[in-house]
Amino acid sequence: MVREETGMSKEVIADDRAVLPADERWFDILVYTIAIVIMLVVSYPLLFVVSASFSAPAKVLAGEVWLWPKGITLEAYSNVLHNDKIWRGYGNSILYTFVGTLINLGMTLLAAYPLSRPDLPLRKGLMLIVTLTMFFSGGLIPTYLLVKDLGMVDTMWALIIPGAISTYNLIVMRTYFQSSIPWELQEAAHIDGSSNWRLLLSIILPLSKPILAVMVLFYAVGHWNSFFNALIYIRREELYPLQLVLREILLISQSDAVDSSVGLEDKILLAESIKYVVIIVSSLPVLLMYPFVQRHFVKGVMIGSIKG
Repeated sequence: MVREETGMSKEVIADDRAVLPADERWFDILVYTIAIVIMLVVSYPLLFVVSASFSAPAKVLAGEVWLWPKGITLEAYSNVLHNDKIWRGYGNSILYTFVGTLINLGMTLLAAYPLSRPDLPLRKGLMLIVTLTMFFSGGLIPTYLLVKDLGMVDTMWALIIPGAISTYNLIVMRTYFQSSIPWELQEAAHIDGSSNWRLLLSIILPLSKPILAVMVLFYAVGHWNSFFNALIYIRREELYPLQLVLREILLISQSDAVDSSVGLEDKILLAESIKYVVIIVSSLPVLLMYPFVQRHFVKGVMIGSIKG
């Protein structure tokens, strides 16, 4: 009898879950409808850029390309991929992103972990000072003068050191340490004779993979997409990151990206396709990196931002 009643109760519960109230069903329909609309709105420009990059420039300018490529050609890709400036910019951007993300991650970690510990003296005062930097800054001219006096103008360090720590990311990481890593665990490690460095490297870091993945994505995307600092601090073309190279191609000298043997009218048409190709070329590394950190991304953002 007990087994039968248990089985019947499970069936009843399953039936109750299967039949949702009418208001909940309409709410689910509304949510899915809005999600589909947003997906279509976001996806169409991406699909159009990909289609336009493979289409004949004349058909793109004539507005004949909507979703699928027309007059498929790889001439724009050939011109872009044979441009030495773009490959040099790629190398510079990869270097700046890799070094910058390592420095960002290390500095943020070394600042966030002490600020998360309740035994840190003057912790609240220090957090107040850190938070104020989100609302007040020295401004562009004082920052430029400081970078110039430090001798970092026209070097890669001008793109990395001034933004070594993001205040927002620091607060998110500190909140994650406070809410997700029990203080009792850290106290137990100290009782067992663990030093602060051993605690950080052997206990804190292995438990912080979600937030570390989020920080890597935030910082790496920021470095990869950044061009304003390079526009201000970098003067030599051989140090230009990819985004600045693409800016030069799109806004200043589009025809420089095109073979000189091509006629003027063909240059103008090909430059139209090159606009779409460089968007794909510049976005590809970020799209390739995201799947590796995606499984940690939501968990890290949610725990690090809404708790505490």
